[in-house]
Order: sequence, then C-alpha cells, then structure tokens
Amino acid sequence: MGLGTVAAIGASAVGAVALAPVALGAIGFTSAGIAAGSYAAGMMSAAAVANGGAVAAGSTVAVLQAAGAAGLSGAATAAVAGVGGAVGWLASFCGRPR
Repeated sequence: MGLGTVAAIGASAVGAVALAPVALGAIGFTSAGIAAGSYAAGMMSAAAVANGGAVAAGSTVAVLQAAGAAGLSGAATAAVAGVGGAVGWLASFCGRPR
C-alpha cells in the first residue's frame, strides 16, 4: 500500500467524520429538532404514518435525530470513519493505469 493510498484513506475518514454533522443538519436533523419542511420532516412523517402516529424508538429517524441533536457517539464516529476510510481506499484506485 503506497503513501497515496494511506493519505486517501486517512483524509476520507477524517472528512467523513467532520462532514457527518453538516450533512445531518443540511437534511434537517438539527440540534433544535427536525426542521419544518425539510427532508428529515418528510422522513419523520412517513415513519409516523407507517407506525400508527408515532416514530419508533431506535428507528432510522430517531437515530439520525439523536445524532443531529447531540452529535455522533463514539461508536457512530468509528463507523463513519470506517466507511469514509473504505471510500478513500476505493477512490485511491481511480485514475490508476491498469
């Protein structure tokens, strides 16, 4: 594994962890709650309709809202970094001669 690959993995992992809260806020999972009219509000509405009027604890909407409100937990940070690193590793193959 070359230095460029290691750099791509590290940069992608750090970037994913740094941008996860930004992405959550952009789709409407904010520290003040779910933003009205946002994509998150649509997800919450669909989850509530499917669940008889309430959003189930532990559902995707509930987990994303918790992360948007309180930030990523240690486990979530590790998972996001792992996915970011994997994407960086895959991206390191782009543009290489065969």
